[in-house]
Amino acid sequence: MASGNVKRLSIACQATVHSGAYARGGLTRGDHQASDHDRGCQEKYVPCGIVDEESAELTITFGSSYKTSDFIVDVLEAKWDALNESEKAATSLIQRKMDNGPESSGRRTQFLHRMVQPADAVNKPIQLLSYPPYHSK
Repeated sequence: MASGNVKRLSIACQATVHSGAYARGGLTRGDHQASDHDRGCQEKYVPCGIVDEESAELTITFGSSYKTSDFIVDVLEAKWDALNESEKAATSLIQRKMDNGPESSGRRTQFLHRMVQPADAVNKPIQLLSYPPYHSK
């Protein structure tokens, strides 16, 4: 199979980000001032980034729910929908690289069930390329 027929997408979802004056624990960058106490920030967002490894294009999506298998698959589906028709037609295999965390484990049946749905919808195989989660200190 030629490498031009493989769509390699690397995906990473990060921890929930609080929005508002107390964002980043009251610490700021630049001239903006943050509150020094949490006043009940209600808005929280989960950033999820996808890098197309061929074009190096980065897409960042923010969701208002927790980092779930549904959110991850929804982001992948939106990325596919944004491709032009010729790029979709030229793709014979989709490879998805992501850490093997609790939401996206190859042993988690809900995630695997959700990954089958877009594969069926686009009629293309999806390979899951998972690597172990890392722990930053």
